[in-house]
Amino acid sequence: MADLASDPLAWRPVKAPSLAEFEILAGEVFAHLPRKFRDLCAGVVIQVDDFPTDEVLEEMQAETEFDLLGLFQGTGLPFRSESAPVQMPNMIWLYRRPILDYWAEHDETLGAVVRHVLVHEIGHHFGLSDDDMEAIEASVE
Repeated sequence: MADLASDPLAWRPVKAPSLAEFEILAGEVFAHLPRKFRDLCAGVVIQVDDFPTDEVLEEMQAETEFDLLGLFQGTGLPFRSESAPVQMPNMIWLYRRPILDYWAEHDETLGAVVRHVLVHEIGHHFGLSDDDMEAIEASVE
């Protein structure tokens, strides 16, 4: 492929990733997070969808469907109880269209944006602070 920076026509065949391609990208980004971090994510399901549901938007008090890049749903590790009844698996949602929109407006690679959202949402699973999440991201840059 021609150099995208020097040949404007080289952009013609380039398309935004489909949901399936985005899932592959998310899987690759996840695979490159620190092993210790990934090991603690056993059982967490990562899902990709174009947008959050109307219920999620209402619950999160989002003004538009582009306001949420990702979402953690479930019971974070610090709040789990062995004696609790069977629970649904914890899930991390990545919202493709808002992430692509964010990517288009910022000077970051798509992989870096996906990594940021994944680390942030997984951080909620662990009950981590924003500083903890920033340190994890810095360790894989």
